[in-house]
Amino acid sequence: MTESGVAEERDWILHVDMDQFLASVELQRRPDLVGLPVIVGGGGDPTEARKVVTCASYEARAFGVHAGMPLRAAARRCPDATFLPSDPEAYDAASERVMGLLRDLGHPVEVWGWDEAYVGARVADPVALARRIQDVVSSETGMSCSVGISDNKQRAKVATGFGKPAGIHMLTDDNWMATMGDRPVEALWGVGPKTAKKLATMDITTVADLARTDSAELTAAFGPSTGLWILLLAKGGGDSTVSAEPWVPRSRSHVVTFAHDLTDRAEMDAAVTDLAERTLAEVVAQQRTVTHVAVTVRTATFYTRTKIRKLGEPTTDAAPVIATALDLLGRFELDRPIRLLGVRLELAMPATTAQPR
Repeated sequence: MTESGVAEERDWILHVDMDQFLASVELQRRPDLVGLPVIVGGGGDPTEARKVVTCASYEARAFGVHAGMPLRAAARRCPDATFLPSDPEAYDAASERVMGLLRDLGHPVEVWGWDEAYVGARVADPVALARRIQDVVSSETGMSCSVGISDNKQRAKVATGFGKPAGIHMLTDDNWMATMGDRPVEALWGVGPKTAKKLATMDITTVADLARTDSAELTAAFGPSTGLWILLLAKGGGDSTVSAEPWVPRSRSHVVTFAHDLTDRAEMDAAVTDLAERTLAEVVAQQRTVTHVAVTVRTATFYTRTKIRKLGEPTTDAAPVIATALDLLGRFELDRPIRLLGVRLELAMPATTAQPR
């Protein structure tokens, strides 16, 4: 506050996360399903083998349905749900509309996907800005969003989780440790199961434990970069820069999960060729060029590995892209049934494009 009692402007970061975004897009087209359990994924057929849930409405989540769950398992948990096919083009259009509305507010916006973005703003009342964001998104799109507020991205992202659905939550130095101290280290955005498991062997299980750990101990265990980063996260720190530069994809990819495991090499080759051709067609349509080719293989036992190779020169020619993908496939031990294959093409970046993440 200033001497006059007026709050001073300062820099804030707001993490905007659309609530049940894909389901919300579908509900706008099917208002008769509002308030009912809705599950989006695959072709919308719950008996479809090896397809997974992309998004579930909150009503479906109440039955334990979550993203990544096989559609068949979701149908067992929530037999009365309505299953709808994924429609990426509709989600692209809805996302563009939301992000356009955020940009129209006049602050830098850094897009992180279909359903989330960071807004950087120098304001006196970030909560008022968060409410304005929610009002604009709701009135213009009919969808709701949650907003986390802090002075860095990582803490704002964590704050959003406390605001869901359709709420606002602020995490600052004043309430960070009181809110997060007793929570497990996995509650920190950026600390995954493997890191948590390793920390547990060091008797570090909570955010407070991690925050008071000596930096030398962490750098010895994780290396200087990761060790200091997770310590910073535990203390509530993070990246405080919001880039207004448009996000340019670094890669395009396609994967396929087979209805029946593949054991025939010719079928594997055909699948990889098709994936490479489909992905390259999208790259060419975007007037981009390919620099690296990556192939992912997942066996029936869910053992998953990826191999990647840099091309001799950036290209949009199908021949070297497909040849490289097939050669990479041949470098796997293909003696086990194959459940999934994927091809990812990494792209040359425009010289003037700065990546926000």
